[in-house]
Amino acid sequence: MPKSDKTEEKVANSPVSAPAEKEEKIDFSKVEIEPLFADFVDFETFSKSDFRAVKVLNCEAVKKSKKLLKFTLDDGTGVERTILSGIHAYYEPEELVGKTLLAITNLPPRPMMGIESCGMLISAVHHEEGEEKLHLLMLDNHIPAGAKMY
Repeated sequence: MPKSDKTEEKVANSPVSAPAEKEEKIDFSKVEIEPLFADFVDFETFSKSDFRAVKVLNCEAVKKSKKLLKFTLDDGTGVERTILSGIHAYYEPEELVGKTLLAITNLPPRPMMGIESCGMLISAVHHEEGEEKLHLLMLDNHIPAGAKMY
């Protein structure tokens, strides 16, 4: 094989690297964070909270509500779980289908708008220039439904 063929073969077989993504610069200088709780929670109390990865199977706006989204979730048990969350001002339902989220699953069921909500999705909340900002915690999609969080 001529020398130029080997060079072409090496180029053809070398791994192609994806173009480097530009890291988004975020200005946190105007963010206001609520003070941390002064009271401690003992480990036994904390360990009673059952945090799990959940996969969004379906998400829809709740009729007659401007705030609520109804999530149908896979929590790893084989039985679909319904959680309602007042985050419609921040997210459209269709953009959340297929996402992996973090939920606390052992809260007592709570009726909301005639629908029983069985848990709570976990979000990060802060204020910026007097406006509330909310980011639903989204997990790596490689984490299976039902994985316990510690």
